[in-house]
Amino acid sequence: MGIYLKIDDVQESDYDLVKITHIGFVDEYGIEGLILLKADNGMEFHMHAFSGEVARHISGYLSGDQSVPTIYKMFEEICEENELLLVKVKIYESGEALRANLYLVGKKELVLRNYRASDAIALAAYYKIPILVRSNLLREAMKV
Repeated sequence: MGIYLKIDDVQESDYDLVKITHIGFVDEYGIEGLILLKADNGMEFHMHAFSGEVARHISGYLSGDQSVPTIYKMFEEICEENELLLVKVKIYESGEALRANLYLVGKKELVLRNYRASDAIALAAYYKIPILVRSNLLREAMKV
């Protein structure tokens, strides 16, 4: 389940705050999603190899479409019932996969660890909360 930690601890220096700047698909059928996350210093992280369905949800949230899929709605109801609020997500590598920690505050402070990064980003886009990416994942912006 989750691990209880102090949410207001000092931010680790090895994470950077990023914003979603582009969302799209790797293939013409929309099966594989692609997202570009960018830090204030111009460094970028390109994330792909996740469900096109999740990419469509993120795109919808960014464009103002607030329809929430059932699994995210379930997460929202669990949070409401337990008086918890999602306040940030952190993206990192775990082996060859991207994972995320979800930080919640309320009656208790809770960190849900090792969840799919794409779902965490979708929740962050929906709730308009900070997305932090481990600094070693960021790269110089590509010149086109």
